[in-house]
Amino acid sequence: MGRAQGHKTRDKNKASLPQVPKNMKSDGYDVEYSAEFADHADLEAMARANAANQRVTNKRRK
Repeated sequence: MGRAQGHKTRDKNKASLPQVPKNMKSDGYDVEYSAEFADHADLEAMARANAANQRVTNKRRK
């Protein structure tokens, strides 16, 4: 048995993996938010998340 024959079974699986349609993919921002029900911890977490997003976008631009 040659070297190439052992790899054939491993590569067959890649073509049969299911693909997720674009309309079923989520961007992770599917949470409803109401400012009336926010407490201090929520506002602080949002501020930290916004600061982290700004750091990431600034690193990508450089």
